[in-house]
Amino acid sequence: WLALCEPDPMHGFTRTRRIADQIQKDLSELIRLELKDPRVNMITVTEVDVSGDNSHAKVYVSSLLGRDSLLQSLEALREGAYLLRQKLGRRLHLRTIPQLHFMEDLSLDRAQEISSLIDQAVASDATHPKDS
Repeated sequence: WLALCEPDPMHGFTRTRRIADQIQKDLSELIRLELKDPRVNMITVTEVDVSGDNSHAKVYVSSLLGRDSLLQSLEALREGAYLLRQKLGRRLHLRTIPQLHFMEDLSLDRAQEISSLIDQAVASDATHPKDS
């Protein structure tokens, strides 16, 4: 999937990437304005990866309220995926509207883990004397 969304050096971004970007923009707006499920709270659509045939889209979301809130939001989004796909179809002018697969975006958690490891390494390095 990912290779299909990479920029084409000769022509800029591929059609698939443009579709993914538009889906991300439209879904963010639809979730914010039209999804009335109280479990969906303070989420961000961080990335969308669309298959080459536009039949499936992985929608990555994160939450500022922590993992428990994110898991509740994911459950609600998965239950509302059919409705969101219908509404998305009214906005996009595509023959095939992708099935939406909502996924947890772990990149922020991973970035925090790496930052913490770097901080630990720096602190550990500061306590050891330097070799001359």
